[in-house]
Amino acid sequence: MRSRPTLCALRRARAIASALVALAIAAPAHAAAAGLSATERTIAASVDRHQPQSLALLERAVNLNSGTMNADGVRAVGRLFQPELAALGFTVRWVDGAAWGRAGHLVAQRNGRGAGPRVLLIGHLDTVFEPDSPFQRFERLSDSTAHGPGVIDMKGGDVVMMLALRALADAGAIDRLSFRVILSGDEENAGLPHALSRRDLVEAADWADLAMGFEDGAGDPATAVVARRGASSWRLRAAGQPSHSSQIWRPDVGDGAIYEAARILDAFRDSLSREPLLTANPGVVLGGTTVAFDAEHSRGTAFGKTNVVAESTVVTGDLRAISMSQREAAKATMRRIVDAHRPRTSAEITFEDGYPPLSPSDGNRRLLATFDGASRDLGLGHVEGVDPIRAGAADIAFADGRVEQAIDGIGLMGTGSHTTTETADLRWLAGNAKRVAVTLLRVAEERRHTRR
Repeated sequence: MRSRPTLCALRRARAIASALVALAIAAPAHAAAAGLSATERTIAASVDRHQPQSLALLERAVNLNSGTMNADGVRAVGRLFQPELAALGFTVRWVDGAAWGRAGHLVAQRNGRGAGPRVLLIGHLDTVFEPDSPFQRFERLSDSTAHGPGVIDMKGGDVVMMLALRALADAGAIDRLSFRVILSGDEENAGLPHALSRRDLVEAADWADLAMGFEDGAGDPATAVVARRGASSWRLRAAGQPSHSSQIWRPDVGDGAIYEAARILDAFRDSLSREPLLTANPGVVLGGTTVAFDAEHSRGTAFGKTNVVAESTVVTGDLRAISMSQREAAKATMRRIVDAHRPRTSAEITFEDGYPPLSPSDGNRRLLATFDGASRDLGLGHVEGVDPIRAGAADIAFADGRVEQAIDGIGLMGTGSHTTTETADLRWLAGNAKRVAVTLLRVAEERRHTRR
């Protein structure tokens, strides 16, 4: 029979495991230090020095419930980050969101010296977990992992942002750039109209030269996002001639509303599915003699009988496209399909544009190349662009066409976003903060040399 390990032995084993984890995290950066400038080495050292405080900040942020509709909680998380930014010389203000039915946004600005790059940093304060969710607290699982509501989406990303800014300040480099920070309070469920809820973000994008978004992206530290598909919604209403079911398909009765909706949906799939990066998904279908649909809560009821030809059908869905032109072309195709009515039926479709796409561009790819170079020199590996099919809509898309360069998905990495298994790989709190800060320094250096 094997003896049980003593308490001291277990403690020693845990200490050895912790040391091995620390070495695994630190070794790549030391190995690549020769590829860094003196200022960049100072940045990396600052990130390592401030990592414990940043982990504590992350825990405090996660333990404050900030489901989008919990306005008090969203504001509380804003108050948590406000002094972090103020200590770095930012002018910070809260933008009230009553006009669009949400808590509001934290907005901060810091002007650098000279004509350095103007940088927009984008995060958000809210999560998908409202106060009635059972998932409420930060829990450390190991030396390198923790889970909790919003730990990666995206309170972890906000902390990465703060840590990178602190490192630039410690290295005496923060004045080489000018910054605006937008931490929105309703990214997970944006208030309407977007013209109001995203006004400060759009104004900041018009001011900026480049934008960085701190979402968790694909959760893979070897990737970043330089293109995202936009999201629009659509609603289809079809009507048919009510009659006894035995008379369906007669010329004077026709196909009924459900068959007409089915024809349209099948044609959507046949016509649109061949287009790369384009999707049109029907999410709710209600059909019968009478239909009642509650758009606000995306639910409804339908009444009908098997022996009655359906009079009404409602379908709601979303449309995702990689560019404005692709989106508008898809809308035109969908309208043509809807207008080709079967006998004794009618139908109409309406669209509501939500988040725009972040279109792929040479500028975005150049910024990715700079980020990749910083990552390699830090010993953190190669970074490539995420396939846009894996990148949903996000706030950075409102900067599309307004900034020269944009990158997203560079926050805290992990798994299980939007689920009760949301888990962070804490090693990338420091890793991505270093990559962001060194990238920004190199952008500033490149702009300075270009102006000479």
